[in-house]
Amino acid sequence: GIPGLQSSHLWLAISLSIMYTTALLANTLIVTVIWIDSMLQEPMYCFLCVLAAVDMVMASSVVPKMVSIFSSGDNSITFNACFTQMYFVHAATAVETGLLLAMAFDRYVAICKPLHYKRILTPRVMLGMSVTITIRATAFMTPLSWMVSHLPFCGSNVVLHSYCEHIAVAKLACADPRPSSLYSLIASSIIVGSDVAFIAASYILILQAVFSLSSKNAQLKALSTCGSHVGVMALYYLPGMASIYVPWLGKDIMPVHIQVLLADLYLVIPPTLNPIIYGLRTKQIRNRTWSLMTHCLFNHSNLGS
Repeated sequence: GIPGLQSSHLWLAISLSIMYTTALLANTLIVTVIWIDSMLQEPMYCFLCVLAAVDMVMASSVVPKMVSIFSSGDNSITFNACFTQMYFVHAATAVETGLLLAMAFDRYVAICKPLHYKRILTPRVMLGMSVTITIRATAFMTPLSWMVSHLPFCGSNVVLHSYCEHIAVAKLACADPRPSSLYSLIASSIIVGSDVAFIAASYILILQAVFSLSSKNAQLKALSTCGSHVGVMALYYLPGMASIYVPWLGKDIMPVHIQVLLADLYLVIPPTLNPIIYGLRTKQIRNRTWSLMTHCLFNHSNLGS
C-alpha cells in the first residue's frame, strides 16, 4: 500500500477506479476509431493508436492490484507475479517515453517540413522507429529483471510500495542491491534524458516555425496544443524522475508516502489524459468518434424499433 496513508486507502481506491475506467474507455475508443477508419492511417494517428494500447497495458499492470489493496486489504502478491508486474510496468514506461519522442518528431516534420512529410515518415521509417523503441525497452528491462530476481531474498517480504517497483523490491534483498539500482539509474537517465532533450528540441523548433507565421490565430492554436502536450509530459516525466532520483538522494528529501504516491500517479494520470489531449482534442479524431458513436446509436435504435 502507501505507508502513512492507510486512512486514505478507500478514497484512493475510488479515485484510481474512476481514472482507470476513464483510461480504458477513452483509449479503447481511440484505438477502435483509428483502426476502423481508413482516413486516419497517417503516421501521427498510428503512433497515437500504439500509445493508447501501451497506456492500457501500463495502467492494467498496476491499477487492478492497487485497487484491490486499497479497497479490500488484499496486499499480498506471489514472487513470480511480483517480477512479472515489475517487468511489464517498467517496459511499458520505457516504450511510452519512446512513443512520446516519436510523436514529437512527427509534429516537427508536419509543421516545419510539411512538403517532405510523406517522404520522411514512410511506413518503413515508422516501422523502424516502432521496432527500435520496443527493442530499446526490452534491452533495458530484461537485464534489470534478471539482476533483481536473482538476488537472495531471506528477510522482510513487505514491499514499501503500491506495486512491485524495482528499487522498493531490491531493498528487501539480503545482498547488496546497488549494482541493479545503479544499472537502473544509469539506463533510465540515458533513456529519459535523451528523449526529453529531443522532445524539447522538437517543440522549440515547432514554436519557432509557428511564431514566424503572421496569423495570430495559428499562433494561439499552436501554443494551446503545445502547452497541453507539455503539461501531460510534465505529469509523466517529473514524478517518474522523482521516483528514480529521490531514493539515491536520501529519504529526508521527500517522505516515503509522497514518493509512492507520485510513482502511482505517473502510471495512472498520463493514460487517463493522453487520449483526451492527443486524441479527442484533434479535430479529425473528434469528428470520426462522434460519427461512429452516432452511427452505432442510431443503428441500435432502428434495430430496437
